[in-house]
Amino acid sequence: MLYRNPKDTMETMDTASSMQTPMWNVYQAECPTRLVLNRIADKWTVLVLSSLEQGTKRFSALQREIGGVSQKMLTQTLRGLERDGLVTRTIYPTVPPKVEYALTPLGRTLVGLVAAIRVWSETHIEAVMQAQAIYDGNPASSE
Repeated sequence: MLYRNPKDTMETMDTASSMQTPMWNVYQAECPTRLVLNRIADKWTVLVLSSLEQGTKRFSALQREIGGVSQKMLTQTLRGLERDGLVTRTIYPTVPPKVEYALTPLGRTLVGLVAAIRVWSETHIEAVMQAQAIYDGNPASSE
């Protein structure tokens, strides 16, 4: 297990309890928290979590709601989210089988953060596109 250097902890933390609880350090190359960052930084993850915030949905409903996502990409994203404990997959024994996806309690802890990123993106896209246009139009900026 990777532990954060005690010098990096806040002075107000109880030293005894900080030594008992592992404190992951995302800046260390081997830290498994990087896998979580990869998952939640993915655009399809953000869109799936945002969609499931509204309630349980079937695969086809998610695919219709999330424009541009392929069946393969949505399947991979949902499997990854299920593996990480963020989404549950419920299969009903009907013909054909009915499959529904929902956020887990752990997945719900991400909803506010994901919503903030989504809203920031929608609010600031014009400024970002303007900066990109300026950057792309300036040959000196590519050095």
